[in-house]
Amino acid sequence: MKIECGDFHADGEIPVKFTCQGEDVSPALSWNGVPREAASLALLCEDPDAPGGLWVHWVAYDLPASLLGLPEGVPRRPEVPGGGLQGVNDFGRAGYGGPCPPHGPHHRYYFRLYALDRKLGLPPKASRRDLLAAMEGRVVGQAELMGRYKRQPGG
Repeated sequence: MKIECGDFHADGEIPVKFTCQGEDVSPALSWNGVPREAASLALLCEDPDAPGGLWVHWVAYDLPASLLGLPEGVPRRPEVPGGGLQGVNDFGRAGYGGPCPPHGPHHRYYFRLYALDRKLGLPPKASRRDLLAAMEGRVVGQAELMGRYKRQPGG
């Protein structure tokens, strides 16, 4: 499996547009190579470099296995257009919350896509912890895209 973003490359700089210093909209993501046995997909975006430890920026699950990506600006509500649900991020809301690190060095943001052998059936606004527990033993494929962001001066 492979996950990509047309707005930044693997290990590249995430554009300001997708951060709290810009429009704070989710980037368009595309993927391919989903295993035939996949029944659903899940997506996590996490920052392991946050001062208090791992910070969750996006939780999505029960996405159709036939889905080839997500458009830019997925609405911040529990339902994903085209199917699936969004969980609660560490900003306390459903959907995507962009990079918003404190001033200092670059942070890494991992977009991880999981192919699962069944729909998980979690309720809307599930947490990362709920998602990981439900995914246990169900992952049939995985892909990762990492981008970096450093807070811009004056922001």
